[in-house]
Amino acid sequence: MSSRIGRLLSVQIFGESHGPAVGVVLDGLPAGLRLDMEAVRAHLRRRAAAGSAIATPRREADEPRVLSGLKHGVTTGQPLCAVFENANTHSSDYAFLPDRPRPGHADYPAWVRSAGHDDLDGGGHHSGRLTLPHAFAGAVALECLRGQGVRVAAHVLSVGEESDRPLDALAPDMDALEACRALPVPTLDAKAGERMYQAIVEARAQGDSLGGEVEVAAVGMPAGWGAPYFEGVEAVAAAQLFSIPAVKGVAFGAGFAAARMRASAYNDPYDVVDGRVVTTRNSAGGLLGGLTNGMPVLARVAFRPTPSISLEQRTVSLSRMEPAALSVRGRHDPCVAVRAVPVVEGALALALMELWLERRATLPGGNA
Repeated sequence: MSSRIGRLLSVQIFGESHGPAVGVVLDGLPAGLRLDMEAVRAHLRRRAAAGSAIATPRREADEPRVLSGLKHGVTTGQPLCAVFENANTHSSDYAFLPDRPRPGHADYPAWVRSAGHDDLDGGGHHSGRLTLPHAFAGAVALECLRGQGVRVAAHVLSVGEESDRPLDALAPDMDALEACRALPVPTLDAKAGERMYQAIVEARAQGDSLGGEVEVAAVGMPAGWGAPYFEGVEAVAAAQLFSIPAVKGVAFGAGFAAARMRASAYNDPYDVVDGRVVTTRNSAGGLLGGLTNGMPVLARVAFRPTPSISLEQRTVSLSRMEPAALSVRGRHDPCVAVRAVPVVEGALALALMELWLERRATLPGGNA
């Protein structure tokens, strides 16, 4: 099914934006992992960005109700299921659907695929609301990886024409990334975040929206996680990251800039520091041949502008099969990249968790 991902760690999300609830089932978590549920809730609060002037006005409790797989805060080894109630829905805002599909949304192809039966209110199963159970699964993976000495953190690298300073590819400042989570726009340079904030406010005032880019880093993995070809780190991580609604690009290390480089400038020379093999550059983003090489894993994730805007756009009337106009009046983020930061962190963590489980299963004694 399209809403399930992973082999050793299977993640299944379910529900619709304006349905009774959304939720997730994680199957494959080892027994005996202690979860800090307050840390999980804190992760979800970052996604909610409650009270922010640059987030959707929709307010939900977003409190996970764990139905199975956890006892006294410890995983049982059985499927972990959590649900989140939907209470603050305004389905009347979408009375024009499915007749007038929104430009930039999945409305039209979803209507065709389902022969007109898909629930499109608030985006339905295609909505950013489904990033909530995805983020919960990611928060669980982050907690599990923390016990293995792996840290994952991200920041907003750009919004529109405004940019933050990029991470040091050899030694990303994970403490600074975690500290900037308290900012309205999580950036390493607070002034850059203020400029991004103002740009988003201005776009919203004009009835428009902005795209953005999130940069994420993971540190603490040894060399050798992953596999060649179809099970490579890039393949597994990209599948998770591209699953996030509104993601239109994923790049690792130097990314597309590598296409304009010579090998002499791109290749990462090896060295030995304190008895450990390292590279003196990190153009590869910590990944070679689908495997971790022990250096920080770095990725950039591009988000398109939010398609629901109040400016009048051209669409069609499916009932009359003729051009029509549409101005969307619902509650939407003027820039999804800001609230997507913890979702990106969680998605990369889920990919790394899958690779950790795979590596553990292939080693004598099960120690990755």
